[in-house]
Formats: sequence, C-alpha cells, structure tokens
Amino acid sequence: MAKKPLRFKEFDSVDANEEVTQEALTVQQRMAKSRQMKKLAPKIAIGRARAARKMANMDTLKKRARKAARNIILKKLTKDIPKDELSMSRRQDIEKRLDKMKPKIDKLAQKVLPQVRKKELERKKGGPSGD
Repeated sequence: MAKKPLRFKEFDSVDANEEVTQEALTVQQRMAKSRQMKKLAPKIAIGRARAARKMANMDTLKKRARKAARNIILKKLTKDIPKDELSMSRRQDIEKRLDKMKPKIDKLAQKVLPQVRKKELERKKGGPSGD
C-alpha cells in the first residue's frame, strides 16, 4: 500500500518515527537531511503558499504569540542586543534561562495574543505591513 502524501502541517514532524534527541547530527545525517529537504522543497512551498492565503487558526496564533513573548523577554535579558550578535555560549545561557521562564512567557503570550491576531487580520485585509 502506497504512503499517503504529507500535508503541510505534518512537515514539521517529518521524522516522527525517529527518537527525539538533543544530540547534534553527524555529517552523514546532515547530508541526508539536506537531500530529504531539497526533495520536499516544492511541496513545502506549495503548502506555505496555501497557508498564506488562509487565516491562521488559533493554535498558530498562540504559537506566534508565544514566540513574540519569548522575543520580548529575550530583548530585556540582552538589553536590546540582537540574538545573532551574541556569542554562542551567551546564547545558550539565555536559552536555558528562557526555558525556565515558561510560565512567565505563557502569561505574556496571553497579553500579546490580541496584537498578534490584529496583525493577522491586517495581513488578510491587505493593510499596512507590520514588518
């Protein structure tokens, strides 16, 4: 029996059968992953285009709000220094601190959610771009 093609939402869990580990990929694994993603790129692009035409659902908006809240706290911790300008060790320390702040981030995400939703509605209406 042939495998059913993946839907766009399922692409983030492409390797659902593999055990989730925190170890870095070996060179061979990285190359294999690269080939796999190059093969899937057109499908991902089509899915992304379809998703862009639709209004984001509440789960997606909550994820975006959580990410925005995390970035707000990150800005406070780094005193407005962009994340990519930080050293790798400093970045790892901050990531650990952010992981411990999950309740605070979730609470802030609730407050940020209306702005995220408003931004999505503006995007769908074709209003002024927020970026």
